[in-house]
Amino acid sequence: MDDTALSEVQIDFPDNFLLIALCGEYDRNLAEIEQKLSVQILRRGNHLVAIGEKDAADRTIALLKSLYSRLEAGREVGSADIDRELRMNAPEPQRPTRDGNQFEMFSAGQVEIKTRKKMVEPRTEAQKAYVQNLFQNELCFGIGPAGTGKTYLAVAVGVSMFIEGHVDKIILSRPAVEAGEKLGYLPGDMKDKVDPYMQPLYDALNDFLPGKQLQKMMEEKTIEIAPLAFMRGRTLSNAFVVLDEAQNATTMQMKMFLTRLGEGSRMVITGDRTQVDLPRGVSSGLSDAERILKAIPRISFNYFTAKDVVRHPLVAAIIEAYDADAPA
Repeated sequence: MDDTALSEVQIDFPDNFLLIALCGEYDRNLAEIEQKLSVQILRRGNHLVAIGEKDAADRTIALLKSLYSRLEAGREVGSADIDRELRMNAPEPQRPTRDGNQFEMFSAGQVEIKTRKKMVEPRTEAQKAYVQNLFQNELCFGIGPAGTGKTYLAVAVGVSMFIEGHVDKIILSRPAVEAGEKLGYLPGDMKDKVDPYMQPLYDALNDFLPGKQLQKMMEEKTIEIAPLAFMRGRTLSNAFVVLDEAQNATTMQMKMFLTRLGEGSRMVITGDRTQVDLPRGVSSGLSDAERILKAIPRISFNYFTAKDVVRHPLVAAIIEAYDADAPA
């Protein structure tokens, strides 16, 4: 970087305690911003100075202002918040879609999902649009690679809508399709055999609900986690229903599941078209549903790419490398 092209921009923060929180323990928040934006940040009393190329320095100051505003509102600032602010564009005003706290949040462009244990916020524009559609539409599809938050955000919205009284139960399902080991070879009864396939859904719920409350809700069947095959013959009313790993559902299974939708329910279908574990020659119900249902109103399709991956940065690089190596 040419020193003669460097820009130096200063910003003042009146509350020293909030400034300490902004900087993070051992200034780790500042270090992360420096690394991601290729700038240097100096602290001088209650001032922070960003030094770097003009666009980077200006973006750093805008980021610091936004993070400081979070702290003023009584919210925390961590690595995930820095990542989200860097990914997201400035929010635009949007109209509320329904009455109720969870739906009014769109009026100021702010998208938050309230759960018992924490507040969940989208970290990319695609995630933001997905969450909005989850609240607005009765049937949503989330399609894209692993690590883009498709299932995590869907479960968070389900928990939020249950807490707010919009639904009476949460139903989470997955096809019990093996990616190597056969179900029959696993020890234990049917629950023991199926639980390993359902574990990602348990993990998401544990992030949003206290352990004792989650256990009680599962005992009372207000939360159900079951293989896709267990959905046959049911009508799912007043429920928030998620089908995860839908690329591993056959066309007939997908039709069966979609027609379970009952009054007062919402349904979310998530999947990754590049990770189909069905036997050779069996078409994926996710691809067929996408083709058949695309023109139906009130059904939303949301697509994610490697840019929306919010796991370790290497995950995005791995996905992009495999996509580049795929046959044309």
